[in-house]
Order: sequence, then C-alpha cells, then structure tokens
Amino acid sequence: MEEWINWVPQVGFPVVVTFYLLHRIEGKLDLLNDSILALPNKMKE
Repeated sequence: MEEWINWVPQVGFPVVVTFYLLHRIEGKLDLLNDSILALPNKMKE
C-alpha cells in the first residue's frame, strides 16, 4: 500500500485510484470469466 501512496505525486490521484480499483476487481473478473467458460457444460447437464 505504501508504494501506491508514493505514486500519487508522480502520476496523479485519478490514475492511482483507477489502478487501485482495477486491482480490486481483478479477482472478481477472473471468477466471472471462469463461470462463463463453465456455462456450456452446465447447460448440457
């Protein structure tokens, strides 16, 4: 988290917030992708 704070003066607050939010939702996007890929197999059952 400290390295995020060090980036604020260098790249600006909006860029840091964007990267933080993308980092947070990455896991949820992976789960969504896995669910979509498993959907055809579930529909066959």
